[in-house]
This record gives sequence, structure tokens and C-alpha cells, in this order.
Amino acid sequence: MVRSRRYLATLAVGTVGLLALGACTSANNVPQAKAPPVHSWDMNPKPVSELRNGGTYKLSITQWISQYNRYQTDGAQGDAVSIVAMMEPQLFDRGPDGAPKIHPDTLVSAAVTATSPKQVVTYVLNPKAKWSDGQPITWKDFAAQWKALNGSNPAYQVSSSAGYDKISTITQGATPNAVAVTFAQPFGDWQLLFDPLFPAAGIDTPEKFNTGWIEKVPVTAGPWKIGSLNKTTQTVTMVPDPTYWGTKPKLDSITYRALDSTADTDAYLNNEIDETPARAPEDYKRLKPAKNTDIRIGARWDETHLSFNSRGPLADVHVRQALGMGIDRSAIVRSVSKDLPFSLAPLGNHFFMPNQAGYQDNSGIYGKFDQAAAKKLLDAAGWTSSGAGKPRTKAGKPLSLTYLVNAGASQSNKDIAQLVQNMLGQIGVTVTLRQVPQNDYFDKYVNVGDFDLTVFRQVDEVFPSQLYDIFRQPVGNNVFQNYGRVGTPEIDQLMVKAQETPDRVAAAALYNQADAKIWEVGNSLELYQTPQILAFRHTLANEGAPGLATQDYVATGFTK
Repeated sequence: MVRSRRYLATLAVGTVGLLALGACTSANNVPQAKAPPVHSWDMNPKPVSELRNGGTYKLSITQWISQYNRYQTDGAQGDAVSIVAMMEPQLFDRGPDGAPKIHPDTLVSAAVTATSPKQVVTYVLNPKAKWSDGQPITWKDFAAQWKALNGSNPAYQVSSSAGYDKISTITQGATPNAVAVTFAQPFGDWQLLFDPLFPAAGIDTPEKFNTGWIEKVPVTAGPWKIGSLNKTTQTVTMVPDPTYWGTKPKLDSITYRALDSTADTDAYLNNEIDETPARAPEDYKRLKPAKNTDIRIGARWDETHLSFNSRGPLADVHVRQALGMGIDRSAIVRSVSKDLPFSLAPLGNHFFMPNQAGYQDNSGIYGKFDQAAAKKLLDAAGWTSSGAGKPRTKAGKPLSLTYLVNAGASQSNKDIAQLVQNMLGQIGVTVTLRQVPQNDYFDKYVNVGDFDLTVFRQVDEVFPSQLYDIFRQPVGNNVFQNYGRVGTPEIDQLMVKAQETPDRVAAAALYNQADAKIWEVGNSLELYQTPQILAFRHTLANEGAPGLATQDYVATGFTK
């Protein structure tokens, strides 16, 4: 199962390397270990035969989900993506190293079958695969998804068109269950596309695409389906779909309840949920000694960053650059690392994690803490110093920004907000913290660009082309996922060229060139690779910290 997109809040090559710098000392003077090695995962693997039949797995989500179309602009929230992946056809699974392999319930095979004169990918579907309305899964579903997501019709409010905009035709292959996808330009990350696959019947018009998945999933084809949606209790219940042709889940149900992240630890300790993040120091300290609890650690594609908008004073690139230089990322990392089982380090790349081939630190001067340089940039931008402790001014107006804070964020994220507020105050920037309800944070604020500064996470963007719509320039009213509207034609061109480069090493070099420009233009300030530390009931098997792998809830269950 793919968990993806947005959440609150040493080059490593091949299968060797470490995620962070060497050991350091926590606030309690306890030496911290080095970060988990590349491809590490901790899933408590057990044969399905050793698991008991049935049971309910209880989890929390960060907010009530309104949009279940993960390809629609408002559907890119991580919990929504995770839940939908249980219900729609998966084409590929990822192993602990992040490498994709076909999902046999959906595909018999998938491969590049031609490269000249054009790249052609041929998919052969499992002939048993069908939708919940009884219709077979065919090439027509691929074609409908391509037409909705390729960007040719602006009425489709898509979160990303990356890859789909490079396809020229989709036709039936040599057999009724074969699909031939022909690309106008090569696309190296082709295994990213159509995963999950959506039904043509649910997305073949803009109206269906944009509104037909609001608080419902009209057609499914996965091992799970929605048993109930209870907005009053903020609970989503998933149950096995008896019509599914593939392997059946071991559990009776999975329940998701919307909770403020500050309530997760208490809910776990009160046996209301069976798993909870332990990456925040205050949570780790409480969860580590809990009875019947395993702490499971992995190395996920998961980053925490500070987003900059391009409105008001931030429309000036020099002001955004000054903010990056005025923030001590190492101090933030130390704050987040305290009392955790391993140390963190500032992240130097927007596309690659330190445990991925291709990672290099491109932050340069724009990620280096340098208050003197930050002040010079603000001086040059016309923001005059008013003296220590006072905001700079320009044309009689103070340099004042709003930092959007999710009311349900962890204490660590709120600490980051206060650290940023203090650091920027030292260079003459007044930062006001604006707290908003958790359920409104993305839909009513981040998605519509109503912020100056804010911190959240992007997760599971293992294919770098997935990040295209986060850093590309908006087109008209469609900002894709670049909510701060910070980008340049040069960055777009480099990302497109990287997408069209089949050689992975050459593509990584282009992404790194684009990344250096993203740092320079001040789109966002990378903070750290978010630690994957979770607490689980010790009886829960085939679930945990998957690292770069995908999660298979069909095999999840409780030991006998």
C-alpha cells in the first residue's frame, strides 16, 4: 500500500551507508546511536499461518477526509491517499530498497516493450481483475485516467500531471487484457503512473473527477472497501471486500479515527489505537517503556520542511533567501533530536533522501545559518533596520509575516514555530504565530496559499518525478501542489528534462541541478529527514516501519 504526499509536520549509494551524521548526545547526556542503515525496516514479519483470524486494527488519522480522489488537488493529503490505496488496484509494490515490482493481483506483467521511435510500455492485466460494479478492468480505465490527468483539460483539478502529460496514445494491446501506452517523450519513472488505477466510470468527466469522490468512494477494486463513514465520531471503518479476486485480508476490519496528533500518545496508552508515531521526543519518552509495546524504526522517504509563500514581502526572492539564512537548521535538528534513539542532521536535498542513490547536499549558502548575510540581503531589498528587537521597515510598513500553525501539531512542531519566530526576530522580521484547527489546516489554508510560513511533511515521494508539481510554476489558477507559488521556468525545464532521461544516474544529476535552483529561489527550507519511529502492540505482525517499502495490510494481523 502506498502512503503518500502531505503530512503535518554522506552520499548513500546502493545498499550501504547511513542516514545521518555520527552519534551525538541527547539532552539527558545519553549517547544516541547512528541513524538506521539504508533500506532498514522493522515489520515484525510472520507467516500468515501464524496469525489469528479476524480482529480490528485501530489507527488514527490527522483529519476528517473530505476528498477521496487522490489525484484531485484536495485529495493529496496523506491519510486519504493511504486509505484509497487499500481500495483501488495497485500496479506495483516496493521492496525495502524502494525498487518497484509488479502487484500480481492486478498485473501479469509490465515492461518497456519499445524505445524507438517512441517509448512504449505494455501492461498485461490479471484477467480476473474487475471493478466493484462488475465491469472488467481494461485499457479504457488507463485511457480515462490519462485524459483526466494529462493537463489538457483545465476543468480537471489535478494535483499532478507528471508523466501523464508525456503520453501520446493508449490502446488495447494484443489481447483484451493488454494495455499499450505510447509516450510522446520518454518517461523514466513510468512505474509511477496509474498506481493506483482509478475506474473510468468514476473520473471520465470533470464533475465526477472533482466532486464524485467527496466523502465517498464510488467504485473500488481492492481487498478492502469502506464499511462505514461516521462524520460525527470522525471514524472511517474499512472491511474486506468479499468480491475481491485476490488474497483476502486476515483482519476483520481496520478503523481510522481523526485525532489531534497531540492526542495520539494518550489514545495509544489508553488502548484506543494500536499504533502511534513516536518520533517526537515527548512521545518517545512516554511510549518506550509502555507495556506490550514494540518501538519499530525504519528509514522512510519522509521530509519536514518550512514552506515560504510568495505574497507580500515574500514576493522578493532576496527576502526569502534572507529567511533561509536567518534560520539555524542545526539548532532545530538538535531540538527535534533530543531524547530520540538516534541523531538527525539537516537535510540538503528536496528530491532525494540520504538513503537514496543520487542524494547530495545542494543547500549551499541558502541553507547555511548566517545572520550577517541575511541582514545584508534585507538591507539590499530595502528593509531598513530599526534597531535590535524591532521589525525592519520599508515605506513605513514593518516586515511582518504570519506563521501558520496546525492546532493538532506535535509539541515538537510547535517548538519549531517558536524557534523560527525567535531566529527571524533577530534579523528584524516579526513573525506572528496563527493557530488554525487541524481539519482546516490544509483544505482552508495551505491548499489555497493562505500563509506566509508553515511547516509540514512530504512522504513517500520515492520517484523524484512525483515532486514535479510541488516545485513547478502554477498555470493560471491551478497551483498544482506549489502552494506558495514559488518557481521559475529554469526549474521546470530541468525537472522535465530529468523526467525524459531514461538513464537514472543522468536523471539524478539533472534533479540535483534543479534542486540547487530550488534552494536559490527560496521555495522552501528543508529541515530534516523525518525519523520513522513508531510504537505498536507487540502482537501486531507484518506491520511497522517499512522504510522505502510499501505496506501490505492484507498480510497484517495479530499473532495467536
